[in-house]
Amino acid sequence: MPTIIDTRQTASSFAPSATVTGSLRLGFLLVLLAAFAALAGCTGTRGGPVPYEVQNFSAPDTPQPVTLEEDYKISPLDTLTIKVFQVPDLSGDFPVDLRGRISMPLLGEVKAVDLTASELDKALTQQLGVKYLQSPDVSVGIKSSTRRNVTIDGAVRSPGMFPIPGPMTLLQVIAMANGTTEDANARRIAVFRTIDGKRMAAAFDLTDIRRAEAEDPKIYPGDVVVVDGSNIKRAQREILQTIPIVGFFYSFVF
Repeated sequence: MPTIIDTRQTASSFAPSATVTGSLRLGFLLVLLAAFAALAGCTGTRGGPVPYEVQNFSAPDTPQPVTLEEDYKISPLDTLTIKVFQVPDLSGDFPVDLRGRISMPLLGEVKAVDLTASELDKALTQQLGVKYLQSPDVSVGIKSSTRRNVTIDGAVRSPGMFPIPGPMTLLQVIAMANGTTEDANARRIAVFRTIDGKRMAAAFDLTDIRRAEAEDPKIYPGDVVVVDGSNIKRAQREILQTIPIVGFFYSFVF
């Protein structure tokens, strides 16, 4: 007589139990989180091709005088020389403030930013002629310009070019860019500048600088500051948000 096998019992004996399945899922999550922790530990470290503690990273070469083109637009922190013929009280050097305005006797605050010297000349002539002078003779020149800026790029909130009147520190220029982003690696800040006719670079650890464990280096007009960004942190955040639908764990390329 043939032997009858209960296939339901046999199949169930090979199927993973709920306890085993739960253990596998828990193990997968633990491995996943451990991998993330290991990756995150690599994102806030020094490294890269740009060297740290560069001994000869001195002040940059003295910039050569630049002839301003006729259509040069006045910028904040420029200094203007304004002369009103036969009116010495209205003549002199006038700095452009951060709002792009100059302060003149009689007229008070006058917008200068984004105007050429010729356009500002016409505006002052018109304003002085309306109330104060008959046929005023005004001339406007640019005594000093901040067209040589510092460039801040990488993992900062507001990258761009910023005019600076003179040497500043790394912390100050990072603040000008509204600070680093959440994906920044503050231990890798590269500064590029021209020294002895050669383009040079040095890396700085912003974390140590903030802790007063390293000197806050000077940044000069013409420097380029690049804050390293962490693709690992971004990938970590995005994948952790999708854990309920993650089926497999792949390595990240960065």
